[in-house]
Formats: sequence, structure tokens, C-alpha cells
Amino acid sequence: MNLKEIILEARAKNVAIGHFNVSDIAGLKAVFNIAREMDLPVMIGVSEGERDFIGVRQIAVLVKSLREEYNFPIFLNADHTHSIEKIKEALEAGFDEVLFDAGKESFEQNIALTKEVVNMVREFNAVRGTNVLVEGELGYIGGGSVILDRIPEGVSIKSEDLTKPEEAKRFVEETGVDLLAPAVGNIHGMFEHVSDPNLDINRVAMIYQAVGIPLVLHGASGNTAIDIQQSIDAGVGVVHINTEIRAAWKRGIDMAMLSRPKEITPYKILPEAIHEMEKVIREKMKIFNKIS
Repeated sequence: MNLKEIILEARAKNVAIGHFNVSDIAGLKAVFNIAREMDLPVMIGVSEGERDFIGVRQIAVLVKSLREEYNFPIFLNADHTHSIEKIKEALEAGFDEVLFDAGKESFEQNIALTKEVVNMVREFNAVRGTNVLVEGELGYIGGGSVILDRIPEGVSIKSEDLTKPEEAKRFVEETGVDLLAPAVGNIHGMFEHVSDPNLDINRVAMIYQAVGIPLVLHGASGNTAIDIQQSIDAGVGVVHINTEIRAAWKRGIDMAMLSRPKEITPYKILPEAIHEMEKVIREKMKIFNKIS
């Protein structure tokens, strides 16, 4: 099954595909280990910064090698891509999905730019015989997977600033995107000691009813399990987690260095980080798939 079929199957089952961003091979190992353990399809996300660090073609080859060697449904997304050039780069490297993020642009400009990307990807698919998906973003939810001490400036958090169903409908109809990431009270990053603001579940349902394509919940680190599961019930097909994984990576590294301060071998230090990330990923996959 290709990625589109996997996502549509998840929607039919009223569950969601877990999308986990990684910055290194330790993160990739943690995600893949848990996906195989639970026998659940999974998506790997790499932002522009993350793929600049790992290597665009390098991460594509790594994910492809896991999919082929283990015959496993693991897919790769070019997360939060802001230029046509970077979209082309991901296409040529062999990504399964591209997210073109023009959420900070005006509504009209967002439509025009996203439509250009969709047309380019459709032509690429026709020539190469691929099935690369295009995700569009409508509404601004912040730009960094970091620990927050306040709501980032400009983030759509007030009801009147969230994605409007009628605008989402027009956006999808005019661009032809396969997936839509709306602003529904979600934010990138997470607060250290409290849950993120509640999601507007009614808004999710109205947008899904208006657009008729799977929605993507970005910035789900810090959201409650109830909010995430209700958003899935309302139309979300993919859920993104990044900040909680980064925090787990840091926690694991700190633990390893404290317990073995003289250790200098990376492959003896990184397993602690992998273990801490695995714990987070396992719990998130249970939430997304409604497993007790």
C-alpha cells in the first residue's frame, strides 16, 4: 500500500498514523523499533533544518532501506518546506510526501503558491510513476519544536484566528492538496509543566466535513490524549510529534552522561536516548491507535 492508501485506511478505522520527526539515526531507530514492535505503519518527518543536518538524500536512503529490508510501511515526509527549490530537492531524493508551508502568507498567496507546488508534484508523479502526496497548511501555529514559556507571537490561538471551514474548503478545492494541516488551537512546541491549550474539536469536525480529505494535526506534543483522540474522531488522519521526542533524547543523553561520565563511545551513550524516545513513541502510538 502507498502512503495515501495507508492514511485512508487509518481514517476508515478511526485511528491516525503517527508522524515523528527525527534529527539523527538514534531518533530513526527509536521510531522504527516501536513501529515494528507494535506492527503499525509510521511516518518519519524531517524539517528543512533536520534534513540539512542529516542530509536530504541520506535520510531518504535510510528510510527506503528499512522499508525494503523489512517489508515495512515506513514513509518519509519533507516537513515544513518553505520554497519550491526545497520541494524539488525532496522529490528528487525520493520522499513520499511534501508539506509546503505557506501558513504565514496571505490566504490568496498561500493558495497560489500551494497550487504551484501541487501542479509540480502531479507532473513529477506522472513522469516518474510515483505517488508523492502534497500537504498544505492553513493558519500559523508557530515555527519551532521547543519548550515554551508563553504562546509564540502571531500564533493562531484565539477562536477568530483559527482556520475557518469555508476558507479551508476553498483552499482545498483551488489547490488540490491531498492533506490539510489547519490551525485548530494546536501550537508547535510544548509547555514544560502544563498541557498545551485545548484543541477546538468542533472546529476540526467542521473543517473535515467541509474539505473531505484527511487532516493533519501538527504540534501535538503537549496535547492531552483525550484531545488527540477526539481530534482523530473528528477527522485527523496523521498526528505530528517532535518536541516530546527531542526532550526525551536530551533526557536520555543526560542520564547516560551522569551514570557514565567517562564514557566517550557514542554507540554506548546513544542507547539511553533511544530508550527514552521509545517510551514516548510507544505511548503516542497507543493514543493514536486507541490501544489501552
